[in-house]
Amino acid sequence: MEHKFIPFALPDIGEEEIAEVVDALRSGWITTGPKTKRFEQDFSSVFDAVTESIAVNSATAGLHIALEAVGISSGDEVITTPYTFTATAEVVRYLGAHPVFVDIDPNTLNIDQTKIEAAITSKTKAIIPVHFAGLACDMTEILRIARKHNLKVIEDAAHALPTRYQGKLIGDLESDAAVFSFYATKTITTGEGGMVVTRNPDIAARCRMMRLHGISRDAFDRYTSTKPSWHYEVVAPGFKYNMTDLAAAMGIHQLKKAWPFQKRRQAMAERYDRELAGFPIKFPPHAAHEDMHAWHLYVIQLQSNAGMQRDRFIEEMSQRGIGCSVHFIPLHLHPYWRDTYKLKPEDFPNALAVYQSAVSLPLYTKMTDEDQSRVVRAIREIIS
Repeated sequence: MEHKFIPFALPDIGEEEIAEVVDALRSGWITTGPKTKRFEQDFSSVFDAVTESIAVNSATAGLHIALEAVGISSGDEVITTPYTFTATAEVVRYLGAHPVFVDIDPNTLNIDQTKIEAAITSKTKAIIPVHFAGLACDMTEILRIARKHNLKVIEDAAHALPTRYQGKLIGDLESDAAVFSFYATKTITTGEGGMVVTRNPDIAARCRMMRLHGISRDAFDRYTSTKPSWHYEVVAPGFKYNMTDLAAAMGIHQLKKAWPFQKRRQAMAERYDRELAGFPIKFPPHAAHEDMHAWHLYVIQLQSNAGMQRDRFIEEMSQRGIGCSVHFIPLHLHPYWRDTYKLKPEDFPNALAVYQSAVSLPLYTKMTDEDQSRVVRAIREIIS
């Protein structure tokens, strides 16, 4: 009897993470402290370029302070994709700026780089490419456009650890910053959390200061100083975006597992490809041979001859004890974005069409082979 519910995603936490969190609890350092510092150093060491890593309490926070650090302000425009979570665009609004949406490439589900230049105006100041599902955008072209028009590039790399593009890790490219997510469902997790990665020391310094109330000295430095250290200066109206040592303790060990996790996710993606071949399904794109897909998500699209609509398919899967999800409801369909910018569903036809048929299948490293067999059996049953 198949009764165990297979969720869409589950974190993969080991005894090492638990022991490190307990160590943080026992140490008395539970907010930003030595473990956060260690996690940041470990994270920077992953990249070939000399990068600085700034740990924050979410990727949303990271995108916000990265945009603030590159000077985005009221009235500016920032180009991004409508096929993303609302955080990508809402951070632009935090600064009084406006997101300008560009439709996706229907094959990669990433922003269509061939349509970016047409969206640039005298107010455009930055581009936020989103590496959807863990597949890198065409960063060569995006960076070329940015250089030509003097625009900043902040990569939304929430799905993209570890993702390689033309042999380089996302985080190692010549953008102004890349921002990773460690939310519960991501490829590695700290429960909640994120990391800003930049090779620009000025951006790093500004992010570090703005993540903690705009204070000119890091709290960690103040509390570990051997001299009287009560004095600090507030030099900007900053935010409360620091990562805790409890979260960083998990991150230290999750980071070591990022590559084995990716291998497992890729093997599962390839198995889905193999065992669902021949069914009326459009499969997710793979990375080029020399590149690496993080496989945060495995998104199929039901074809018109599948014999059922997407919503019904998800219901049928649920009845068989299998959780699926939808990534994403395009932003221009949500009341806030639709009404604020007077957008219509057909304004971004590719994002709309993909959304109407897209299903994210369960894909997580704690899934057993038998779990995946159950998912495959259910899909074959439902759409045969």
